[in-house]
Amino acid sequence: MKKSDPDARTRDQVARAILESGPATAVALAQRLTITPAGIRRHLDALVNEGVLTSREPYQSAATRGRGRPAKVFLMTDEGRESFEHSYDDLALSALKFIASAASHERPLSIKLFADQRAQELEARALSRIDQSAPISERSAALAEFLTDEGFASDVSSGPTGDQVCQHHCPVAHVAAQFPQLCESETEALSRLLGTHVQRLATIAHGDGVCTTFIPHLSQQKTTTGART
Repeated sequence: MKKSDPDARTRDQVARAILESGPATAVALAQRLTITPAGIRRHLDALVNEGVLTSREPYQSAATRGRGRPAKVFLMTDEGRESFEHSYDDLALSALKFIASAASHERPLSIKLFADQRAQELEARALSRIDQSAPISERSAALAEFLTDEGFASDVSSGPTGDQVCQHHCPVAHVAAQFPQLCESETEALSRLLGTHVQRLATIAHGDGVCTTFIPHLSQQKTTTGART
């Protein structure tokens, strides 16, 4: 299909909406993109057939089960992510150069060292963007903005016990799926940047729709620490 085709442009908008904001229902997408319900379902069916999107039943808690059939949620596939901008080649090239410089018997350690080096480079670029003296929620918002600029399509939400930074796109998801050290080192870097412990709740590399990092409020951390002593 030609790129100039209006349907192709609309499908690209639908796919990018899911890429940037995470899994969504047909109704939510129709409202967000001002497309008719029939139109959005036609585009979603086409994207599923092309392998760009997939669908699944949403999670239901015990309290919500039995209230009718829930609407399907649409999310990006690995193949769909590949069709958007990524940096797999740059990452793979850097990794190969780094690992090639190490002795063969040090290979497992070299992967971790490379992951740490990449995370430290990310951290160095972010340092000027995050004010360490600012409240934790402001630091979380600044981190999300920085990650978006780095290609991670991120946003932040705040709850009573902490913030959640969601990365809706991962430029290196395929590589991270084979080398989880990349995610581990990145999480450690985020913790250092925010000056507090953080917890990864989900990752695209492990098949989740988004990478979710929980950042507890400092008062919550103190409460938890006090309860353990």
